Amino acid sequence: MSRRFVLGIDFGGTKVALATASADSVDSVDRPLRKTRLPTLGDEGAQQVLRRSLDAARELADWPGTLQAVGVSTFGVVRGETVQLAPTVPGWEGLELPRLLREEFGDTPVAIDNDVNAAAAAELRWGALQGVRTGLYLNLGTGLAAALVVDGTVVPGAHGAAGEIGYLLSKPGDPAFAEGHAPLEEVVSGHALARQGSALLGRTVSAASLFEVDGDPAVRALLDGAVEALAMAVANVCVVLDPECVVIGGGLMGASDQILPRLAAEIRRAVPFPPDITAARFVDDAPLYGALALALTARD
Repeated sequence: MSRRFVLGIDFGGTKVALATASADSVDSVDRPLRKTRLPTLGDEGAQQVLRRSLDAARELADWPGTLQAVGVSTFGVVRGETVQLAPTVPGWEGLELPRLLREEFGDTPVAIDNDVNAAAAAELRWGALQGVRTGLYLNLGTGLAAALVVDGTVVPGAHGAAGEIGYLLSKPGDPAFAEGHAPLEEVVSGHALARQGSALLGRTVSAASLFEVDGDPAVRALLDGAVEALAMAVANVCVVLDPECVVIGGGLMGASDQILPRLAAEIRRAVPFPPDITAARFVDDAPLYGALALALTARD
């Protein structure tokens, strides 16, 4: 019998990751059949990135077997036929990605969602959100966003933008979306911390490395302010959603010992029915595993 497989594609701001997995094994995510990644070159636009990615996808899928479905994760927000809130790669904003993918893969089902929703889909299928009816997935990475789970599925919202907590106001009068800002993300995200930390230290540093700096009161104040703002925002979302659990993933989970206890303490203080706080199963390549989960759901 011909082997059946699914294809996952994760379009990130700095790289594109692709993998195939068995369509017949529940645990296939632990053993991707084939996997590759491409850098997103700084001088490339959306069409060039997409063309190279689809070339790699064809090569990855060119082996004995039947492609059952394709799952796609992308930065930004998928709204109807276009990607929005995606300034990282020139031309990605407004790209008709769903249509272009349908044209590429023909009759093969294609499922597409943003990267954080995709990561939550991976946690729902294989990870810390398994069996959860109402939950919150929080991504602490280069950017900041969440996915809301209701009735065991990710809620897209009216415009595909549910969970975009980076746009939450930190205080009244903050420069906001209409002025080109994402107030909370500009305080809490890995990009914001790296930028502000590098300015404080006079050298280029990553957000993760800031949590390892000892004895610098300015760095400590920066991190304390970020964690406090994050804890307040997540507690407020928990009051609104009333989740069973909050699952946290993303690149800043390397500093989870400094972030999670304070997050949990604020949630216990502020939320009438505090949810469990747990680390995500998938940290590295979470949106790629999410793309595979989307493909399997489309196949089902």
